[in-house]
Amino acid sequence: MIISASRRTDIPAFYTKWFMDRVHQGQFLRINPFNPNQRKMISLLPEDVDAIVFWTKDPRPLMPHLSTLDVMGYRYYFQFTLNDYPQIFEPLIPPLKTRIPTFKRLSEILGPGRVVWRFDPIILSSITSLKYLEKRFQQLAGELNGFTTRVMVSFLDIYGKIRPRLKGLEASHGIVVEDLHDLKQREKLVGLAQSLSSIAKGNGMELFSCAEELDLTGVGIKPGACIDGGLIEELFGIKLNTKRDRNQRPNCRCSQSVDMGIYNTCQFGCVYCYAYSSRNAVEKAMERHGLHAQGYNGL
Repeated sequence: MIISASRRTDIPAFYTKWFMDRVHQGQFLRINPFNPNQRKMISLLPEDVDAIVFWTKDPRPLMPHLSTLDVMGYRYYFQFTLNDYPQIFEPLIPPLKTRIPTFKRLSEILGPGRVVWRFDPIILSSITSLKYLEKRFQQLAGELNGFTTRVMVSFLDIYGKIRPRLKGLEASHGIVVEDLHDLKQREKLVGLAQSLSSIAKGNGMELFSCAEELDLTGVGIKPGACIDGGLIEELFGIKLNTKRDRNQRPNCRCSQSVDMGIYNTCQFGCVYCYAYSSRNAVEKAMERHGLHAQGYNGL
């Protein structure tokens, strides 16, 4: 069994204590996000867990506990989202001058193969042009050269819950976000993808796409999996019998896993995030589930 920690919230950044308590208890309660009455206790015992995949924008609170996870016999790797967007898109994440050294330190602890860089999502807008995106990617790739071996990218999916936020940006700040999945934008998307692929290769990184319908192998981007059974086998020298997770989006290639946590609990408040509905919903969910985030002082 693979544990995903998590698509639903940033556990390393905000809920390390909660996570480590679950680890020491050897189990956690999985709640169906679409039917909260459906609940199941899932084992977290090391012998029952093939690997843990952590998703985060700031792993610092979890990093002091990695040695404990190692001693207990857990296998794990990180999906580390590291963008360089104007603050209005990612209002509450730590500054870049903090996140880059954190990425490098985590890589020094675990090795570059166990820290996957997510440049995700790619947002084309009136303040993040194609040149802006290429330049930022180039700068970040140069900084992370030698500290990771693979990059995951996806182009912003404008889900229903995201659309009002984007309309709000346009109304209040005049910021217009373009849908790169629109057929009219295909030339821009492919051109940008080709440029990013070349930059990644030049910095010793393999570039993968995340749940993209468009085949980008012709420009050097392989369809990837964030929960990657093959990568787990490669990293840890084990053999898994994994299947594609059919509970994810149709174009998602992730291996079957069990997600920890619940939606509407990440406090970063990124405009593009599908995992929360509103700030008010986050506050209500945390109160309803008795969650108390550790004091976050990374800003």
